[in-house]
Amino acid sequence: MIGVAGLGKSGISAANLLLKNNEEIMLFDSNKELSKEEILNKFEKSCHNKIKIVLGDLKRDALEDISYFVISPGIDLEVEFVKILKSNNIPIWSEIELGYKYSKGDLIAITGTNGKTTTTSLVGEIMSNFANSSFTVGNIGIPYTDIADKTDDSSVTVLETSSFQLETIIDFRPKISAILNITPDHLNRHHTMENYIKVKEDISRNQNENDFCVLNYEDTALRKFANEVKAKVVFFSSKRRLDKGFYLDNDYIKMADKGTVFEILDTKKLNILGRHNHENVMAAVAIAYSYGVPMDIIVKTCYDFQAVEHRIEFVKEVNGVKYYNDSKGTNPDAAIQAVRAMPANTYVIAGGYDKGSEYDEWIESFGNKVKKLILMGATAEKIAECANRHGFYDIEIVDSMEEAVNHCAILAKPGEYVLLSPACASWGMFKNYEERGRVFKVCVRELG
Repeated sequence: MIGVAGLGKSGISAANLLLKNNEEIMLFDSNKELSKEEILNKFEKSCHNKIKIVLGDLKRDALEDISYFVISPGIDLEVEFVKILKSNNIPIWSEIELGYKYSKGDLIAITGTNGKTTTTSLVGEIMSNFANSSFTVGNIGIPYTDIADKTDDSSVTVLETSSFQLETIIDFRPKISAILNITPDHLNRHHTMENYIKVKEDISRNQNENDFCVLNYEDTALRKFANEVKAKVVFFSSKRRLDKGFYLDNDYIKMADKGTVFEILDTKKLNILGRHNHENVMAAVAIAYSYGVPMDIIVKTCYDFQAVEHRIEFVKEVNGVKYYNDSKGTNPDAAIQAVRAMPANTYVIAGGYDKGSEYDEWIESFGNKVKKLILMGATAEKIAECANRHGFYDIEIVDSMEEAVNHCAILAKPGEYVLLSPACASWGMFKNYEERGRVFKVCVRELG
């Protein structure tokens, strides 16, 4: 019997994959108020006799027949039931480990603090234009376990992975791994930057000399990590010319190899804003080229690629004011990139759940671009105090997204901009960043 903890999207997906492979499962959730009948109704009736449900506390005697436990990424490894699993020597698997076990073909896995979704989406589009069978899954919205049994030996799966998912991998081995960047995030869970870096680097733990690992040369930790990687390392850089690898040179992405420099594409022809997005494109080019995709397919796909939802996504122009949704900006570093991508006279809507982040560098990045800061959520006062320390006083605190958008609509003049880039997680006010972004877009569209 195999345990599955957490009955959200990834947990249900993992359970279904196990049932399809004729496994008996035990579903566990610490919420004892859940209805066992409603849980069973999420699965086909023919499978009900293979499902055991445990709610509330997990007792040791319930673990006697458990081979391993698949846990959802939202479950902290320090909660009591995980400690019970460890004390009973029950292996703990992430959903991506389970997906890897049951999938076929090649795997491309992408992680990093910021830029994961844009890069994964672009690599996914490149692969769909190149491979006979391709899937784009993971944090991007579709659990890996949803498609694992649909893959075959010719398939290419492009997977966006988070640090939470990488905490509990065992045999997980991508053909190509990529770490885009590492900046402070999720320290409320990982506790130290050293722990966070190690978890991210684990994406390449099981790779060998036949695999590739794409790394950001400008990240000091990753440059050091390159010496430990068994796979072939491919660097990319946005700040310097490399003797070997991919780099940004003014407006062009170039590749240096064996003493020759190749001009790949002109970033001015891309449809996505900001130097950070040009970094994401460069990483995608490095990944696809390492996989063996012809450069003409890579370049055409990059030029055709549109902005991903919730990443500096243009929403609408109302009364001469342009509104942008960057709800995926869930930490200060991502929010810095969004501010850098915007013109002057931008009103920024920010704030949300406190992950223990510091906001000084983000405030310092405002320069002459941010005209006013509209704050909401648990971090509003903390951000306001930080802004005041740095001499930025044009701040308003509001109670809701609707109030924030309406306030900006009153203040902003034609030719100015409104950017939702929270620099914080959405929890407490919204279910996730997607819901926050959708609410913002609804509020904007209701302006007229």
